[in-house]
Amino acid sequence: MRTALSPLLASTLAFILIGEAGPSAAAAPDLFEIQVIDQATGRGIPLVELKTVSDMRFITDSAGRVALLEPGWFGKSVYFHLRSDGYDVRKDGFGFSGIKLNVRRGGKATVELKRSNIAERLYRVTGDGIYRDSVLLGYKSPINQPLLNAEVVGQDSVQATVYQDQIHWFWGDTDRAGYPLGQFRTAGAVSELPTKQGLNADLGVNLRYFTGSDGFSKPVCHLGFKHGLVWIDGVTTVPDEKGVQRLVCHYAHMKSLGEKLEHGLAVFNDEKKEFEKRIQLSLANKWRHPHDQATAQRPAGSDHIYFGYAFPNVRVKATLETVLDPAQYESWSCLTVAGSTVSRDKNGELNYRWSRQASPVDARMEQRLLKSGAINEDELRFLPRDTESGERIRMHRGSVRWNPYRNRWIMIANQEGGTSYLGEVWYSEADRVVGPWTRTRKIVTHDRYSFYNPVHHPFLDQADGRMIYFEGTYTTTFSGNPDKTPRYDYNQIMYRLDLKDQRLHGVQ
Repeated sequence: MRTALSPLLASTLAFILIGEAGPSAAAAPDLFEIQVIDQATGRGIPLVELKTVSDMRFITDSAGRVALLEPGWFGKSVYFHLRSDGYDVRKDGFGFSGIKLNVRRGGKATVELKRSNIAERLYRVTGDGIYRDSVLLGYKSPINQPLLNAEVVGQDSVQATVYQDQIHWFWGDTDRAGYPLGQFRTAGAVSELPTKQGLNADLGVNLRYFTGSDGFSKPVCHLGFKHGLVWIDGVTTVPDEKGVQRLVCHYAHMKSLGEKLEHGLAVFNDEKKEFEKRIQLSLANKWRHPHDQATAQRPAGSDHIYFGYAFPNVRVKATLETVLDPAQYESWSCLTVAGSTVSRDKNGELNYRWSRQASPVDARMEQRLLKSGAINEDELRFLPRDTESGERIRMHRGSVRWNPYRNRWIMIANQEGGTSYLGEVWYSEADRVVGPWTRTRKIVTHDRYSFYNPVHHPFLDQADGRMIYFEGTYTTTFSGNPDKTPRYDYNQIMYRLDLKDQRLHGVQ
C-alpha cells in the first residue's frame, strides 16, 4: 500500500508524473507507455531495465518511462524481466522477476517497485536522452535540454560550488555525440540556485555549458598543455587581498590514469570562462594543496577550508594568499614529524593535532598502524563500523558537510570494496569535522557497477537540511562488468536522502 505523500513530494509529482499538459493518444498514438514508479513515493524511477523473452532491452528515462514502439506486440501479452539496483522485484515460482503487460497502441501501464535503497534515485544530470521517452510520449520536460545539451553524452566526476550567485559545475573527461574521442581538459557549466529562480532540485538541474564555436562543451582548464589530460579537484571560493571572491582549484596534468606529469593551482578567469595557471607544485607535494571535495563551510570560530579523501584531514586558511602557499597547509595527525611512529601525550592518549610538518592520517594509515600494533581498535577515527554487520568500512572518496537538521557533520562516500568495488554509498555523522567517524549505514548499492566520487551538494538541500541531494559517476569502470547501460553509463545520477529516516539514526 502506498504511503501518504509529503507536501515536498506532492509538488514534484504534479510536474514529473503528470506533466503540464500530459500525454494523449493523439500526441503518441503509436506508442505504448510503461512507467515504473517508487512504491513509497509514487515518483518515476530512472534506470530500471525491462527485458523481453527475445532479449529486447529497454531502460527507463529520468521520469521512469519507456516509450515502446513494437508493432508486432500491439494487442499481445508481453513478459518483461525487471531489474534495478536498489529496488526489489518479487520472483515467481520459476525464479523469474518480472511482469506480463498487455501492450496496446496508445496505452499505458504503471509498474510499482519497492525500494530497498535508503536513498532515492531521482534523475540523470548529464548525458543525452535524459527525458527521451517522456518527450516521445508527449510529456513536457522539467529541464530545458532534455535530449542533448552541448553535444555531451558522457561526463566523469563532478566538482561544484557557488560562485557569483550561481552554481558552477566542473567535470573531468567528457564524451561527445559526434566522435568517439571527446575533450579531456575539464568541462564546465553554470546553473541558477534554487533560491535564486533556479529549478527546484526535486526536478533537475538546468545546465548552461561553456561551449566552443562548434557548440560542444569547451575545455575550461587547458593551461596550454599540448597533450595529456587535465583534471581538477578541490574547487572552492576564497577572497583575494581586496576581499573579492575568487574561484580556485588544484589541477593535475595526467599522462594516464596513474601517471601525473605536473600539478599545481589555478584561478578562474571570469571573462574567458576558464582556469589559468597560478603556481606549479612539486610532484613530491602529496597533500599541501586543495584536493578531492572541499569542505568550505566553517565550524564556529574557524576560518579554514578542509580537504581530504572522504574524511577531512588537511586544512588551510580561507584566503587566496594562503591557499596558494603550500607552507600554510596543516595536517590532522597523530604521527611524529618523522612519521615513523605515533605521538602520544603524557596520559598515553594519541596526540592528534594540527601540524605543518607531520603527514595527515587517513583510513589507509590507520589500517597500517593497527596492523603494526601502534594503535588499537578503540583509537580508529576514519574506519567506521557498519551499523548492521559491525564490519569496518574503508571509504574511497566522498564529501563532508555541516548539516543544520542533524546539527552535525555528515559524510556521503563510497566504499572501497563491497558488493561492487566502488558501487556502495554510505552515510555517517560526527560531532567534529575531523571525527571520529565511528558508525556508518549503507544508503545506495549497485551490482557490479561503479558509482564513484559521490558528492553532497548543500546548496540544493531542502527543509532546513532534512532532505539532502548527492550525485556520483555511474560507470562500468573498475567494476569488471562489460555490459554498459545505454545512455546512463559514464554519467552523473542524482539521489535524494531524507535524514528523518529512522534507519540512519544508528550512525550517531
